[in-house]
Amino acid sequence: MSRKRRMPAEQGLSFLDCICCGFGAVILMFMIVNHASRQTSQRGNEELMAKIDAREDEVLDGKQKLLILKAALESVINATKTASREAVRLREQIKSATAALPDLEGDKTASRVKLEQLQAELIALDAKVQALRAQAAETPPPTPGNASREIAGDGTRQYLSGLSVTGKRVAILVDTSASMLGYTILDAIRTRNLDDATQRNAAKWRRSLAAVDWLTSQLPSGSQFQLIAFNDTAKALGGSGWQPVSKARLDDAARLLRNTVPARGTSLHAAFSSVAALGAPPDQIFLLTDGLPTQGASPKSGSVTARQRLAHFNEATRRIPNGAEVNVILLPMEGDPQAAGAFWQLARATNGAYLAPSKDWP
Repeated sequence: MSRKRRMPAEQGLSFLDCICCGFGAVILMFMIVNHASRQTSQRGNEELMAKIDAREDEVLDGKQKLLILKAALESVINATKTASREAVRLREQIKSATAALPDLEGDKTASRVKLEQLQAELIALDAKVQALRAQAAETPPPTPGNASREIAGDGTRQYLSGLSVTGKRVAILVDTSASMLGYTILDAIRTRNLDDATQRNAAKWRRSLAAVDWLTSQLPSGSQFQLIAFNDTAKALGGSGWQPVSKARLDDAARLLRNTVPARGTSLHAAFSSVAALGAPPDQIFLLTDGLPTQGASPKSGSVTARQRLAHFNEATRRIPNGAEVNVILLPMEGDPQAAGAFWQLARATNGAYLAPSKDWP
């Protein structure tokens, strides 16, 4: 009787192994495809967010340019209204003068008498002018401001037309960051790597010092002042607190500023906080800078975006004492399009003036 041959048990186990391996391969393939799709989706989201940020920056730049154009349009409209009023006034004067002219054909005698009177008045005025000129030649010329400090070279030349220094307490804030060494980032970096004497002789920095000289020469007699140099920190160069205006104090503060070498970043928060720490609030603040701040309340290293610089600016302006008039002198750095609009808005909101002198000033 023949026996049936049994299949080895090993063959059954091999079939199960194949089934398991196949199922594992399917799972592994599914995980690989799912991971790749997630990475693709994440990269797409990152690219989309980057495009959105770029568009938002363009919108901010556009808004600032629009503000500048609105300011220019407002100035043109005001100038047009002023010119129209002047034209009306001149027409009225012409009418009055025409009506007052004597009838030369009808009354020659009256005209001759009037002419002789005018000639006599002219001779008297000419004699008075000569006397005043002689008196002026004998009298020393007046010095600008409160006669306690003079500008070397050009005397009372009005470098900063449109600015009026009239406050009883005046704070002058001067940006001493590294960007004050040039009008472009490349020029500032190149100059920063030179010796101290060359840096202090940089054209943009010398123009800043000339502006400070002019402002200090215009300080009213009997007023108080403080000259503050700031980069990522702030330092009062005139001493502690408000100082009475005098030639010695102004010269000392100006000398300290001239010996300063521009360096590091810019913190308007430090500058305005230093003004607030003087005690009594200022009547006027004169801010000389070249762009939006790169630092906030706490100094940090690394680059900042245009949005972050604008945020630092808005945060710093909250430190301005109430009622202070802020006058801005902007020596603009290339690559900072939002600065002009932001500082113009600040000056306008505080009833101050805004100036952006050209590179060849003064």
